[in-house]
Amino acid sequence: MFPREKVMQALAIAMLLVGTLALAQTQPQKTAAPADDYSGMYSFLEEGEFVQISLEEGHRLTGFISRYSDSDKASFVDHFFEKAEFHDHDIRFSTRRVHGIWFEFKGVISRGPGATRNAEAYYVIKGTLTQYTTDARQVATAKDRQVTFRSFPQDNEDEAEDKAGGARR
Repeated sequence: MFPREKVMQALAIAMLLVGTLALAQTQPQKTAAPADDYSGMYSFLEEGEFVQISLEEGHRLTGFISRYSDSDKASFVDHFFEKAEFHDHDIRFSTRRVHGIWFEFKGVISRGPGATRNAEAYYVIKGTLTQYTTDARQVATAKDRQVTFRSFPQDNEDEAEDKAGGARR
């Protein structure tokens, strides 16, 4: 048989290990927010217009602005991001020129007043939007304005399946 001290020591070590494992399992794991947390549609300048933001792995930002055409308010013009950056909460992008118009944006994305992702403005993007317009002589003019883009409500998976007719029973 083992001396009593060695048995007590082994028992104490075993209890420490069991306690550590139990504690590790009950502590919630802190993980970084997924890269696409901010991805989604945001309001733009007029009702019906929007900005689509897609945040991909490695902080790669893609997206576009969909706005009413200046010549035909019944049709939309899409301005895809030509250059885009996202770092921490700072966001910048410039779009491709379409019909002599392009945009640059510099701002910050943050939590908004929406209570859940299913509510409007769960995230907001605030900053300076510059709209460039070229005239017939190809001379560009710039118009700056302070803007706030509000995230559109995002359906959760169950609601999306219900709408698509594929709800689980």
